[in-house]
Amino acid sequence: MSSPEIPQVRTEESLGDLVSELTGDLSKLMRQELELAKAELRQEAGKAGKATGMLAAAGFAGYLTTVLLSFALVFALGAVMPLGWAALIVAVLWGIAGAVLYSTGRAKLRTVNPKPERTVETLKEDAEWAKHPTK
Repeated sequence: MSSPEIPQVRTEESLGDLVSELTGDLSKLMRQELELAKAELRQEAGKAGKATGMLAAAGFAGYLTTVLLSFALVFALGAVMPLGWAALIVAVLWGIAGAVLYSTGRAKLRTVNPKPERTVETLKEDAEWAKHPTK
């Protein structure tokens, strides 16, 4: 009985072809990483925009509320005390409300992360792979 022959696989690709293919793959990988970074930055910019919009809306609502309710409350308190003291009390109350709205919006704005975390991780992995492609 003769032993089965093991087929010999010959590759006809030259070193230049392999380097060209590797360069093309790395180029494609870098383009994909750039697209991922853009997508992450768009997502974070959207979060920042929403938080900024909330701050602006809170400021506008606070302004309107302050004006309209201040007049009503000042005149209501003016029935039992001088109008000057009534206006001062109302101003202090709305100042407290404004401070609460500001701190809430600022806390939301702090949750925005401008660094594209996933892209940084995959770039590190890609760099490690490029150093040791056979692992």
